[in-house]
Amino acid sequence: MKRLIFILSFFVFAFASAEMSKNDRSRALDCVGIYMANYFLPSGEKFEYGMKEKSISTVKVLKSYAIEIGIPEKEWDEDVNKAVDKHYGSKYDKSKTDKCHSFVEALVPNGAERVKKVVQTLY
Repeated sequence: MKRLIFILSFFVFAFASAEMSKNDRSRALDCVGIYMANYFLPSGEKFEYGMKEKSISTVKVLKSYAIEIGIPEKEWDEDVNKAVDKHYGSKYDKSKTDKCHSFVEALVPNGAERVKKVVQTLY
């Protein structure tokens, strides 16, 4: 009986911790919009190439994480399109981008490592 309770509580805890709150989802999508705006900066905008690499890699990590925790891919993609529309054409904002990096690293388990791994696979 104790074993059954332990197993059930494990699954309940795992399921509960795998969800993304409405606020976190909204912030994650806003960050995706910022990252995509970074990736498609208008000509003449100053940036470091590494920032573009990290931005597109983080977008990929966020999508993978969203799918892992059960957000349907079609639903995520539709929300991403809205976020991209909101930020597309924006100038690079280092402060916003850095806040997004910190947020993603806290939200996604092993977020920083996952982003680094994707950056390494870009070439």
